[in-house]
Amino acid sequence: MKIGLVGCAGRMGRMLVQEILKTEGCELAGGIDRAESPCLGQDIAVLAGCPAAGLPLTADAAALFAAADAVIDFTAPAATRAHAKLAAETGTALVVGTTGLSDDDLAVIRAAAAKTPIVQSFNMSLGVNLLAALVKQAAAALGPDSFDIEIVEMHHKHKVDAPSGTAILLGEAAAAGRGVDLAAVSQRGRDGITGERKTGDIGFASLRGGDVVGEHTVTLAGAGERIELTHRATQRAIFAAGAVRAARWLEGRKPGLYTMVDVLGL
Repeated sequence: MKIGLVGCAGRMGRMLVQEILKTEGCELAGGIDRAESPCLGQDIAVLAGCPAAGLPLTADAAALFAAADAVIDFTAPAATRAHAKLAAETGTALVVGTTGLSDDDLAVIRAAAAKTPIVQSFNMSLGVNLLAALVKQAAAALGPDSFDIEIVEMHHKHKVDAPSGTAILLGEAAAAGRGVDLAAVSQRGRDGITGERKTGDIGFASLRGGDVVGEHTVTLAGAGERIELTHRATQRAIFAAGAVRAARWLEGRKPGLYTMVDVLGL
C-alpha cells in the first residue's frame, strides 16, 4: 500500500516515515510540508533518520494525493480541511489525527467521507480507544444521579489546544454511554463562585507542563466510592503505529467516516 504523509518535517511526520518504512506491505509514496518549510527538497527518509528513499519533500499536495493510496494527516485544522477536500476529489483514503478540530472542520471531513473512506480520531493509540470503550460502558452502568464524571488531561507545555482531542473523545464516549449530547453537558472551566455542580455535567480540566506526552484520567465519583480510569502515553510512536494501521485498514473500504473503534474492532 502506498502511503503519503503531510507535515513530514514535523516530529510526528518523521515518526510516521519511520513507521511506514518498517511496516511490511507498506510503501512510502511521498511527503509534503508547508511551502515556507526550510526542509523542502530534502529526502523525507533522511529527515526521519533513515536511509535515503529518493523522495524529496515538496509542498505539492495535489501530486501527493494523486500518487498515494492513502494519506496520513497530523497537521492543523486549516490544512486538514484542504486535505479532506483533496481526498474527496482524488478518491484517496485519508487518516486524520489532527487535534483542535472545530464543528465546522468536522463537517468538511464528513462531507469528504461521502466520496472516500476516512478514519478520523483525536487519538490513534490502541490503549486510548480501549479506554474510551470502557468509559462508555461505565457511564452507561453508573447513572448521572449517582456518579459524577470528570476528565483530567495533561500534556507538554507546547500544546496549543485545550481540552485535548483525546479528552473530548473520552467525553463523547461518556456522553454516548449516557445517551446525551456532550455539548449540552460539557463543563470546561470553573473559576470563582460557581455554585454546586450540576447533575449530569461532564467536567474537563487541562494541565500543561514539561514534556508530558499525554495523560488522561476519567473519574466517576459517587457517594463513598470513586472509580478512576487512566491512560498514560510515554512515547509518541504509539500514535504513528496506530495511524499506519488505520491506513492499511482503509484499503478496499467503501466511502464513509470511520474511527479507531472500527479499525480495532472494538
